[in-house]
Amino acid sequence: MNVLTWSELSETERAEALRRATAAAGPEVRAGVADILEQVRTRGDAALRELTARLDRAEPAALEVSVADRDAAVAALDPQLREAIAEAAARIRAFHEAGMQSAYAVETAPGVVCERVVRPIRRVGLYVPAGSAPLPSTALMLGVPAQLAGCPEVVLCTPPRPDGTADPAVLAAAAECGITRIFVVGGAQAIAAMAYGTGSVPACDKLFGPGNAWVTEAKRQVTTAEGGPGIDMPAGPSEVLVIADAGADPEFVAADLLSQAEHGPDSQVLLLTDSRELAEAVAAQVEEQVESLPRADIARKALASSRLILTPDLDTAFEVSNDYAPEHLILALRDAEERVAQVDRAGSVFLGDHTPETLGDYCSGTNHVLPTAGAARFTGGVNVSAFQIAMTVQRATPDGLAAVGPCAVVLSEAEQLHAHQRAVTRRLDRLAPTQDAS
Repeated sequence: MNVLTWSELSETERAEALRRATAAAGPEVRAGVADILEQVRTRGDAALRELTARLDRAEPAALEVSVADRDAAVAALDPQLREAIAEAAARIRAFHEAGMQSAYAVETAPGVVCERVVRPIRRVGLYVPAGSAPLPSTALMLGVPAQLAGCPEVVLCTPPRPDGTADPAVLAAAAECGITRIFVVGGAQAIAAMAYGTGSVPACDKLFGPGNAWVTEAKRQVTTAEGGPGIDMPAGPSEVLVIADAGADPEFVAADLLSQAEHGPDSQVLLLTDSRELAEAVAAQVEEQVESLPRADIARKALASSRLILTPDLDTAFEVSNDYAPEHLILALRDAEERVAQVDRAGSVFLGDHTPETLGDYCSGTNHVLPTAGAARFTGGVNVSAFQIAMTVQRATPDGLAAVGPCAVVLSEAEQLHAHQRAVTRRLDRLAPTQDAS
């Protein structure tokens, strides 16, 4: 990895340095996803089976995993892994439960009470990637908040292994969250199945989960269609940005960069630092460490679109980071706690030398389903409220209507919406004799 000097780059070169790898795949991915969605929408399970055989090279005996098969796979799992799944779930549950939204009521005028009530989404669809590596942690990140929200129906789709079965660790994580409806379907076709419904997979009201460019595009297309489901956020290829000072450990920084690069060839990792010596040391460490990775080929492809950038100072590094809006932001700084105030936009932030992003991926308690591709500009990560609907409820007594009704009359007159106005004035006219008598 070469070191780029930010102050020597033109605006065009700066934009290119920060360009996410997925940007170049747009038209091809859009067309391919549209074709898959149409196949599943029109031919249901038959299309799912054909696409699974062609794209995943697997032929599941059944699209849905039976509860008996799920439990058998969990029972055969390494006890240490089962314990780790339960331990991680407990921390995720503790963190998310503490931040749950609650109902409230406010009397906004004498006789007028406005409330917010919270209801779970009726049926949610969770996508758990497992294409190049199974991600049981994602099942926890989605399943725990859905469980806390009280969603009556939870559907989970995950790609099959070559033998047509679901990954046992993913099944164990699903079981930990009480999920019983699990389907061995992956990619854009899984998103289509949960959006439209097939003979086996029920249509869902909202879809959740990260994935590659195809999964992300499928979520975008189904949610923009008339009557389509909601989605959590754009959650595509993984990315991390590290801001490091001269005191950072090059070995740790390189390890953090590679931890995201190994996710997939379209992942992106960036280092911003004001120390050329550190940048060069990190570059050397990346080259050394990648050699020993089992997923070295994947990581090298991701590194091809990744950058080490030398900024004139750390303040500039924070400006660049805020413009980029990374999914993960690591502050490998001596004053990381104080510098958090400079972070305006990021999915999740990790402070200091002993807080690797990996903790957030698995077991610290925060959620790892985070906005990518710059979506941290306008949204945050998944939490319990994403699985709920917040409705407002209001009631007015006759005195309450008399108190606030005239305000509505004036405003509706200004907007020339006279039917709105008369829905109030007809009631006020009925009240007038009563109030005059009193």
